Amino acid sequence: PAAPMLALRGLRAPRVALGVPGRAMTAAWAPRRWSSSPPPSEGEALDAFSRTVVGVVDKAGPAVVAVHVTHAHGEPGGQPSGQGSGFIISSDGYVITNDHVVSGAAGITCLLTDGRRLPARLVGADPAVDVALLQVSAGALPSVELGDSTTLRVGQLVVALGNPLGLENSVSAGVLSALGRSLRSQSGRMIDGVLQSDVALNPGNSGGPLVDSRGRVVGVNTAIVQGAQGLSFSVPMATAEWVASQLITHGRVKRGYLGLLGATRGASSPLQRSFKLTKSSFVEVVDTVPGGPAAEAGLVAGDWLVALDGRPVASMDDLYREVSTKPPDASVTATVVRDNSRVFNVSITLSDEPPPPQRQPPPQSPQQQQQ
Repeated sequence: PAAPMLALRGLRAPRVALGVPGRAMTAAWAPRRWSSSPPPSEGEALDAFSRTVVGVVDKAGPAVVAVHVTHAHGEPGGQPSGQGSGFIISSDGYVITNDHVVSGAAGITCLLTDGRRLPARLVGADPAVDVALLQVSAGALPSVELGDSTTLRVGQLVVALGNPLGLENSVSAGVLSALGRSLRSQSGRMIDGVLQSDVALNPGNSGGPLVDSRGRVVGVNTAIVQGAQGLSFSVPMATAEWVASQLITHGRVKRGYLGLLGATRGASSPLQRSFKLTKSSFVEVVDTVPGGPAAEAGLVAGDWLVALDGRPVASMDDLYREVSTKPPDASVTATVVRDNSRVFNVSITLSDEPPPPQRQPPPQSPQQQQQ
């Protein structure tokens, strides 16, 4: 049978007047007469932008993997019940991906671009920044080059590689739209320094690399805004690289820990003037962990924590940001208001943050979190 005809609106060749009196001509496509010179090579046919993107794919693409996970109560027959992306960072098989891709997985498999399907073990994960580290065992593994995400500039070309919706080895390009965004992870903690771009990301891109124009990985693709166009977010490589080094060395991330439960409280103008507060809010201690650093330093429920090491603390996010960047056993000075009348400083020696549980739903309210 004859192939059906498709009506394409707006594609008719227009009639145009060429300025010749009494004559009108129809503009139409005509066969192009090529000269006797040979056709252009592939390099000549590609423009600069295309050559850049192709070069990025050639360099970083072989080290990008599809991450397939199975759960204890997943699909029948052992079929993958979830998928994402990842990238190999070393020839000995370390793979970075997102924590939310592999969280709760009973089994993990990495599919390489050369067709190899390799079982992977979970080295460790950091739900606070949504980064996980896997390891596969095989010879002759390709790996990516890691870039410096601290030197990026808005407007810079970036390329996302991954497996959106199960479509393996997909590529999308765009530009960095903003730097230094904050994004709340599924653990409830705030991820700072997040990269915003307009590259096209879809489910399955999670954990894949965001690559600069020289083929160096500068971020880990993490999230999009549902229903929005061109709003994609990636964890900066500086953060992911630090987490990976911690996981390789310790099996988990070691951060400073205060051991208190707090809530953000507003400060009225008279209260700000009375205690010389520079912010319109502070952290109220709701409870302390018995034997934890805050309890050992004498903090009690009802205390107001207004500054740490001289820097204002306006929320639990501020407090976590200050503490998590310090190693265990570091000392910090907390400025505390007690009984709405007395201001004093207290020295607190941080401890090692306890490892997170295997699976923890996000808190009901971002205003009340544990630190």
